[in-house]
Amino acid sequence: MATEVELPQLGESVTEGVITAWLVEVGDEVEVDQPVVEISTDKVDTEIPAPVAGTVTELKAEVDDTIEVGQVIMVIGDADEAGGGDEGGASGSEDSADEDSADEDSADEDSGGDEKVTPEPKPSSSGQDASAQGAPASGGAEYMGGAEGVPSGPSSSSDGGGQVEGEKALTSPLVRKLLREAGMKPDQVRGSGAGGRITREDAQRAIESGGEGEGKAAAEAAPASAEPQQAPAASTVTPPPAVAAAPGERERPPASPTQVDFSGEREQTQDLSRVRKAIARSMMDSLHSTAQLTAGVEVDLTRIMNLRAAKKDAFKAQEGASLSPLPLISRAVCMVLPRHPVVNSSIDTESGTVTYHRYINLGMAVDTERGLLVPNIKDAQDLTVPGLARKIGDLAKRTRNKKIQPDEISGGTFTITNTGSVGTLFDTPILNPPEVAILATCAVEKRPVVISDAYGDSIAIRWMSYLCLSYDHRMVDGADAARFLQDLKFVLETHDFTAELGV
Repeated sequence: MATEVELPQLGESVTEGVITAWLVEVGDEVEVDQPVVEISTDKVDTEIPAPVAGTVTELKAEVDDTIEVGQVIMVIGDADEAGGGDEGGASGSEDSADEDSADEDSADEDSGGDEKVTPEPKPSSSGQDASAQGAPASGGAEYMGGAEGVPSGPSSSSDGGGQVEGEKALTSPLVRKLLREAGMKPDQVRGSGAGGRITREDAQRAIESGGEGEGKAAAEAAPASAEPQQAPAASTVTPPPAVAAAPGERERPPASPTQVDFSGEREQTQDLSRVRKAIARSMMDSLHSTAQLTAGVEVDLTRIMNLRAAKKDAFKAQEGASLSPLPLISRAVCMVLPRHPVVNSSIDTESGTVTYHRYINLGMAVDTERGLLVPNIKDAQDLTVPGLARKIGDLAKRTRNKKIQPDEISGGTFTITNTGSVGTLFDTPILNPPEVAILATCAVEKRPVVISDAYGDSIAIRWMSYLCLSYDHRMVDGADAARFLQDLKFVLETHDFTAELGV
């Protein structure tokens, strides 16, 4: 039986979404919970999984179409349904998806990625795909730093007859994008799917191993036998590859995930991605609607850094999460906020009211290749350091992989942005209304500082950092911000978190 797949409810306030990329084509076999389409809402981009297993028989919408919640977007049937008839429809959907996703690739190039994209001429039968790969996020980062080459069977061409040949006979748009970004071709991958079809898992394994089989050998041998050629005019401006630093040497800072294909031109103009447009609108609304300023304090994190050095390996083995300073600072924030309710409040000047929150929905700014997103940990006040570490890692991973839900983006009461994970010494973050405060945790560095004790003053090497609080002066006075920061500083410098770690 055929199953009609509807756009599910994506959040309490979300009524529609825009299709940004199809991850499957007509004729593709899908498993339960396999991502099939990317949807963009006014809150977040997310992937929609298949509710049933089967074969895609029809795509009822195209890239850039606006779909209402509950509207049918695709049909999944059995293999027999997909194999018979409807040749023109399958081909038409495939061609349309290729053209639309090629446009989407161009629009999303500004989101970049950590992997370099090797430009190459596009085969006439190969489509482009708009699915984006995840980039490491700062939300959970620590400071400091099977036949081969056999077509899968008959498939319609654009004229309704014959077969699709080349890459498209063996791969989906998502697989083609994965291979293209890794500088590989389908003939370098051994397919394990039906008729030798290359699955996503096949592509990922081949990328990790550098390719396999006769296709790889042929690809490696081809450059040696080919005549010398001039470099192509189209080139992607990328930084030099990272080189591991020798012991005692400084490592090169990470490059920007945004890479631009200038195609030999002096400049390149592209459309802003939907996420970048949403970020731009939100940031400007925040600045125009609130009275923002920033206060900062210097904090001695030596106690925390020593605890981390002693426990991080055992903690990782036990909890499966990294013991970076971030979950420790987050825990301290949750301990301090109840004593400063004005900092954990929301203001509504239209109604002339303020809402004080007894709970803490702790926002964690996550750096993705699509832009900055801020999911939040619900009821963070109830979590210990291990719980926060696991939640931070989970949120960062799912946000990068487009698994985050709109409800997880909304409803925050206080936000932390971990700009120190990429070396920022000081920061003035922008508020995330209706929240009235946001804390930037900056880089932790060894510095000589004056220590006063019973023996007098001395100079010692300590792990030091800055905590920067941006706040809405309509609700939070300067003295309120100072008291909160001093309280947070006191807890971080004096509290013993050892018992909470459980290792």
